[in-house]
Amino acid sequence: MRIEVRVPVLPESVAEGTLLNWHKQPGDRVSRDENLVDIETDKVVLDVPAPKDGVLVEVLKNEGDSVAGQDVIAVIDTAAKGAAAEDDAGKGDTGKGEAAKPAAAPAVNRTDLSPAVRKLVAEHGLDPARISGSGKGGRILKEDVLDFLEKQQETPAEAPAASAPAPAAPAAPAAPAPGERAEQRVPMTRLRARIAERLVEAQHSAAMLTTFNEVNMQPVMELRNRYKEKFEKENDGTRLGFMSFFIKAAIAGLQRFPEVNASIDGSDIVYHGYYDIGVAVSGPRGLVVPILRDVDQMSFAGIEQGIADFGKKAQSGQLTMDDLTGGTFTISNGGVFGSLVSTPILNPPQSAILGMHKIQERPVAEDGQVVIRPMMYLALTYDHRIIDGREAVRFLVTIKDALEDPARLLLQV
Repeated sequence: MRIEVRVPVLPESVAEGTLLNWHKQPGDRVSRDENLVDIETDKVVLDVPAPKDGVLVEVLKNEGDSVAGQDVIAVIDTAAKGAAAEDDAGKGDTGKGEAAKPAAAPAVNRTDLSPAVRKLVAEHGLDPARISGSGKGGRILKEDVLDFLEKQQETPAEAPAASAPAPAAPAAPAAPAPGERAEQRVPMTRLRARIAERLVEAQHSAAMLTTFNEVNMQPVMELRNRYKEKFEKENDGTRLGFMSFFIKAAIAGLQRFPEVNASIDGSDIVYHGYYDIGVAVSGPRGLVVPILRDVDQMSFAGIEQGIADFGKKAQSGQLTMDDLTGGTFTISNGGVFGSLVSTPILNPPQSAILGMHKIQERPVAEDGQVVIRPMMYLALTYDHRIIDGREAVRFLVTIKDALEDPARLLLQV
């Protein structure tokens, strides 16, 4: 029976995707749930698994083609036999007993491997038997394969051909020779194109203004240093970072100034009665903003664990559409890259975004004396159509006060 392979249903916010690369060619045998092709959207890279066992008899869309949700991209014949099946059948006619021992399936076709894991194993020619699984019942996870590849890179003599998964964007060209005026033209990835589109959209559609302040990080740093070991021990290895303090402080500000947690829909202002915070993280394909939902109901440990999980998923390409959809407020930390001050751009349709920056010791005046304190500049970019300057400044001061006196976060004052 011939069955169609279709593009998965895409969310309303994603109009189309681009076929990146086919992992199977016409005539190849495929197993159910085996990844056939990667589709890049403006948010994530999707796997398209085979719906049934069979032979891929026809490919209707080529690499680089644009596709929409539910488009037919290939055809599988569940009754046909591929070249590999014919080879196996021929071995059964030797009369030497080989028929009782069917040829071992390639390692990448193991049924206990997810499509993402099979893809990595196939791309790098790995033997799953050499990879230790950390999943339930010893199942191999994508993180296990990435860790295995990283260890191989550290010991190239054992596996010189192994390498880390390549990012979606083409590799940068080698440095030109002195005097050479080299150029390289590469297509913009769909994610990068969508980022560019949204940034330009924000510039054109919102009345953006940025207000700045600075915060003395010493109280938070002292509290963190005092309890981080016990925190990690009590929460199964979850580390206490700075982001949970900033998110908790932001929630206090959003509850006090609901317009900062609002958005514009046509001629209406929508005030959100929930707090879904986007945390910008960097992955191989660029900057992405996964969403922590109902953060007001989360503990410090829950926030830190959620951020850590998003970081791992971003690096391994496992973020889903749901992870990246929605959000009422965003926090971006340019300080991890050394940024001292910047003006973040809104993430439409949100009305504000908070920018964190590098913690740097600076001389400040306290009680008539000059002292050295670990200081951080904060930047709040907001949509002046919804938020007045007074509310924006007071919102940022609320965050500053909460961080400089962390007891406020516990007492909610």
